[in-house]
Amino acid sequence: MTLLPTGKLIINGQMRDAQSGKTYEDISPWTGATIAHVADASAADVEEAIASARHAFDTSDWSRDHQKRVGLVQKLLDLFIANRDRLVAIARDEVGSANGMVLWAQVDNALKCWQDLIDLFPRVQFEKDFGDVNVGGRVSRRRGFLEAVGVVGAITPWNFPFFVNAEKVVSGLLAGCTVILKPAPDTPLAGTIFGELAIEAGFPAGVLNVITGSDPALAGEMLVRDPRVDLITFTGSTGVGKRIMREGADTMKRVFLELGGKSANIVLEDEPNFAQVVGQSILIFHAGQGCAVQSRLLVPKSRYEEAKAVLKASYEAYADAWGHYDDPHGIMGPVISRRQQERIKDYIHLGVEEGATLLVGGNLRLDKGDGWFVEPTCFVDVRNDMRIAQEEIFGPVLVVIPYEDDDDAVRIANESPFGLSGGVWSGDIDRAMRVAHRIRTGNVSVNGGMSMGGDLPFGGYKQSGIGRAWGVEGIEEYLETKVIGSVEAKA
Repeated sequence: MTLLPTGKLIINGQMRDAQSGKTYEDISPWTGATIAHVADASAADVEEAIASARHAFDTSDWSRDHQKRVGLVQKLLDLFIANRDRLVAIARDEVGSANGMVLWAQVDNALKCWQDLIDLFPRVQFEKDFGDVNVGGRVSRRRGFLEAVGVVGAITPWNFPFFVNAEKVVSGLLAGCTVILKPAPDTPLAGTIFGELAIEAGFPAGVLNVITGSDPALAGEMLVRDPRVDLITFTGSTGVGKRIMREGADTMKRVFLELGGKSANIVLEDEPNFAQVVGQSILIFHAGQGCAVQSRLLVPKSRYEEAKAVLKASYEAYADAWGHYDDPHGIMGPVISRRQQERIKDYIHLGVEEGATLLVGGNLRLDKGDGWFVEPTCFVDVRNDMRIAQEEIFGPVLVVIPYEDDDDAVRIANESPFGLSGGVWSGDIDRAMRVAHRIRTGNVSVNGGMSMGGDLPFGGYKQSGIGRAWGVEGIEEYLETKVIGSVEAKA
């Protein structure tokens, strides 16, 4: 297990301790042991970060010099690539990622999508000509301009921190905003490295600030309530997202939210590789800790018993292939914390109480070590009105729901407060597309098609959020539209 360096605050271009000198422990999900000590910011530190970001936006040319911004964002990416080994160590030991998914899912995907944003930046139309209009003999030239929103408070989660931090920081910086990054308390170093390397890249003071703290709410609530912060971008639970909307209302804060999910994966009865598709639907990737994971598997009643047999065999085949720190092919490790472990266990108990059948799993695995291990779990005989089918568990718990026909499958998929992602499988592509169009969700994969990437907008319907991340649309979330109508002065 790697001992990671001490985490510092980054405020106004300086890397420093908290004003109080306080730190808190950064705990490894694998062992439950301390792997680093991190600056524990106070309200005074957050106040300084807000003032720094406000001053940098209001008094510098950062928002106007597109070429300068792109150059520095590219230089920062180059430094991240050069520090790839450090990113891997943080993803393994702080985030708790299994070795087989660290590079492609946690690190390299974040870096690739970062480059996608840079490559897409020239497509942002910062100026648009709306044409001239003659009113009362006066000819007005009408133009629209996209301008940076201002100071951004970026509040990020612990599950894929490099990926989400990059989305918010890079999109905001490219748009011309100044940014205050507030990473999750469980994964602070995945945030502080952004500020550290920004200093090395030569970013102007105050353009990128990073605040870490043990209190999950203090810094975030200050950012949300402060009128000097123009936009809050948040990825996390729907409950916290709703609170951000309420708390930001007094200052009419723009909010950009990517929230929870309970996405449905629909396998139609004509899928030619039915057993393979069902078998690969077991929920093990990063211990189910993803907002876009497809945690509801919908299979036809006519093949339900077949699906249960396939799932049981798939889970049993994987029974000893998870939770190994050094396994180069592992894709499932521990969950992030004891608190999350207990939350998942509570949901497993709830599923049993609701009358669902525990097909496999359901146990905490203390034999795996002193970290936070929950074995892969699958419930069958699930009704869609059960809480385990409606609420986001954020753990390795799959629920399997039978349906009658296509209409019933769509109904079940849509009877959810969420709408983030989903999947449809069929031997008839036209049929699959018809079903996909009827699902009220932001991203749908048909027959394994790629519906998410750095060049694609990502976000949800309903209580899964507001706005879109990534792609040109993601950069534009950090921009305001100004229209100017001008008349040539007469001599």
